[in-house]
Amino acid sequence: MIIPVNRLVVKMGLQRTQHILFFDCVRAKRVAALAAIMGALALACVRPLAADDQPQPEPPKSDRTVPSFWDPQVRPEKPPGDAGSIRFLTSGDFPPFNFLDSGGHLTGFNVDLARAICSVLSANCTIQMRPFGDLANAVTDKRGDAIIAGLKISTELADKLDTTAPYLATPGRFVAPVGSRLAATPEGLTGRWISVVTGSAHEAYVLSYFAGSRVVAYPTEQAARDALRDGTVDAYFGDAIASSFWLMRDSSRKCCAFLGGPYLDTGHFGNGFTIAFQRGNRRLKRELEFALQRLAENGTYRELYYRYFPLGFF
Repeated sequence: MIIPVNRLVVKMGLQRTQHILFFDCVRAKRVAALAAIMGALALACVRPLAADDQPQPEPPKSDRTVPSFWDPQVRPEKPPGDAGSIRFLTSGDFPPFNFLDSGGHLTGFNVDLARAICSVLSANCTIQMRPFGDLANAVTDKRGDAIIAGLKISTELADKLDTTAPYLATPGRFVAPVGSRLAATPEGLTGRWISVVTGSAHEAYVLSYFAGSRVVAYPTEQAARDALRDGTVDAYFGDAIASSFWLMRDSSRKCCAFLGGPYLDTGHFGNGFTIAFQRGNRRLKRELEFALQRLAENGTYRELYYRYFPLGFF
């Protein structure tokens, strides 16, 4: 195996790393503690959250950006007639998107977004929690109508499921020490040390487009970010969502901040979050697309974004 001269691999000994957030939509690892609960297929009806259930965000700052995935010049129309009922399906082990709070209630960005969709459509909805691996089959077997759980639509699933346009993306972003004057460009980072996670899409992206940089690959996100915090490298490149939470945690020691803007290469970082439903259900597609754009226009999407992502990651 030939290792590029601008890439170092840091191998660490036995180390236990607790991942507080996990953003891989494929879910290679599941949270075992929730398996029994999910197996019971607990049913959570749409209900408003109690005030103490909701994360309390910082007041939005003017220099933060709320992502927008809707063209204001293209306004989908609400299908005529009653929306009826929608049975949303999700999993319960993917914070801050869909998870069980301390009181055992299903909550999260996806869950509250589904509730808001139902409010716009005046639809009677339920949100049913199932094991992640059963979500697609549940829709094709007509045990549910729509999946809102970060499900990646594989080639095989594309024959059975359709989706809305993305309502959230998972960009890569650079993080650097507070006050850094580096530019988050290939030229600005030429000769600089960048930490990444070994084998990640973010490592592949940096090796492809920042060939002049010196890349240090660490086995875990924690190790790669700690290298930045401790001054071992000049910048870290990784998942923007996870990075936003790390920047707010004590473990970052307030060392760092985002550098430059988001990188949205779908070939490396995926197509983002969509709502999936049975292929051929055109009415549901129109209803969901209408509701999502309306939520973006009336400010609800912005409120939910800052509720669950206080720092923002765009």
